[in-house]
Amino acid sequence: MKKYVLAAAVSLASMAPVAQADTLLGLYVGAEGWQAEPEGSFGSKGNAQQDFAFEDETLTSYYVALEHPVPLIPNVKLRYTEMDVTGDTTLVDGFEFQDVNFGAGTNLYTETDLTHIDYVLYYEIFDNDTLSIDLGLSAKQFDGDFYIIDTMSGENASTGAMVRTDFSGFVPLAYGRAQIGLPFTGLSVFAEGSMFALDDSSVHDYQVGVEWEVIDNLAVDVAIRGGYRSMLIELDDIDDINTDIDVSGPFAGLQVHF
Repeated sequence: MKKYVLAAAVSLASMAPVAQADTLLGLYVGAEGWQAEPEGSFGSKGNAQQDFAFEDETLTSYYVALEHPVPLIPNVKLRYTEMDVTGDTTLVDGFEFQDVNFGAGTNLYTETDLTHIDYVLYYEIFDNDTLSIDLGLSAKQFDGDFYIIDTMSGENASTGAMVRTDFSGFVPLAYGRAQIGLPFTGLSVFAEGSMFALDDSSVHDYQVGVEWEVIDNLAVDVAIRGGYRSMLIELDDIDDINTDIDVSGPFAGLQVHF
C-alpha cells in the first residue's frame, strides 16, 4: 500500500485512548464486470409474486474507498452496482401488478432495474501484508423501476396492457471483509460481504476471489481481481414491492490504489 504520513493525524492518534490507529492514507478505485445469472420473482404488496425467466447479463460495478488514520472516524467506501435485467414468462394463473391485471396464458416481458449504491462505513481491525480485516455497517440505496408489458397479439391478446412503477428505498446491512496475502507471490485471497435479515426480508451480497498485484511501487498499486459474486434481494413491502431475486456469477476487475 502507498503510505503517506500525515503529521496532524499521527499527533491525534498518539493522544487517543483507542488504537484504530492506522497512520496510512489510501485511496482505492476499482471497476468490475459481472457475468450474472438472475432468477426469481417479484410482485406488488398484497399480491402473489410472479416468476420470470431472466436473461443472463454482463453487469458492471464501480467502487471507491478512502482509508485514513484518524481514530474513531470510520473509513468510507461507495459502490455502484448496475442491475438492469430482462426476462419473460407465460402466465399459468392471472397476475396482478400495481392494480393492472394480466390474465392466464398471457405472455409478459419485463425490464427489472434494481441498480443501487452501497454506502459503507468500516474500521480496519487488522491491516498488514498478511492479514486484513474490516468490519462495519452499510446501506443499499435502490433507485430503479419495474416495467411489464403484455406481448401477446391477435385475438388471444388480453389488452396489450403495460405497467411501469418506480422503486426506491434504503436497506441497512452489516459489513465485513477479510484478505489473506500469500507471501512473495503478489497473490491474495479475499472475501467481502454484507447481510441483512428481518422478518420476511433478507438481503445478502458477497464476493470471494483472488487478487494479483501486478504493479507495486511508491506511486501506485494495480491489482487484477477475479472470483464469484452472489446477491440475494428478498424484500417484503419495500416501496409497495415484494422481491425474491437471486443474481450470481463470476466477476473480474481491476483495482488501483494510490
